[in-house]
Amino acid sequence: MTRCKNIQIEPPLLPLTGEVFQYKSAITANDARLDVGATGVWSPNVKSLCDIRVFNSLAPSNASLSVEDALRKHEQEKIRAYGERVLQVEKYAFSPLIFSTNGVMGPNAERFYAQVARLISLKTKQSYSDSIRYIRQRLSFSLLKTIIVSRRGFRGTKVTRVTEETDYNLLYMTRFNTDNF
Repeated sequence: MTRCKNIQIEPPLLPLTGEVFQYKSAITANDARLDVGATGVWSPNVKSLCDIRVFNSLAPSNASLSVEDALRKHEQEKIRAYGERVLQVEKYAFSPLIFSTNGVMGPNAERFYAQVARLISLKTKQSYSDSIRYIRQRLSFSLLKTIIVSRRGFRGTKVTRVTEETDYNLLYMTRFNTDNF
C-alpha cells in the first residue's frame, strides 16, 4: 500500500557546488530550506518538496490581477526561486503550494491535495470525497488561523525552548528552572 514516509518540516537543501541557474531569482543560499518534504506523494520512492505561500488577493500588489492570474504569478515566482534547484541538484519533485486568503488553491496545490486525498482514501478505506472534504476543512481552518494571526498578531503563550537547565514536572505539568536549586 502506498503511503507517505519521511515527512519533514523545513528540510534543508543540499549546498551548491557551482551550479548556475536560468533565473536570477533562483535561491542560491547554502542554508536554503523549503517548507515540507515527503517521500511517496507522487510515486513510492520519490521525494517531493513543497514550498507554501498564502497571499492576500485584495492587497495592492494583487488588486489589479484576477485571482487566477495572481495564483499563476505567485506559483511562477516559487518555480523560478526553487524549481530548477530542486530538480537538478536535489533530484526531487517540486510542488509550489499557493493559496489565496479567501481559500482558492493554485493549480499545483489542487493536484497535490487531490493526490494526498487519493492516498488517504486508499489507506483508510474511506471514499475519495470524504478524504478531500476532510483535507479542505483542515485547510480552511489553517487559512483562517493564518489570516487572524496576520491581522492581529500572535497572542498565544510564549514558546519556551527546552534547554539543559529546564526541567519539567510531568505530574503537575509545570516548568521550573533547575538553576534555583
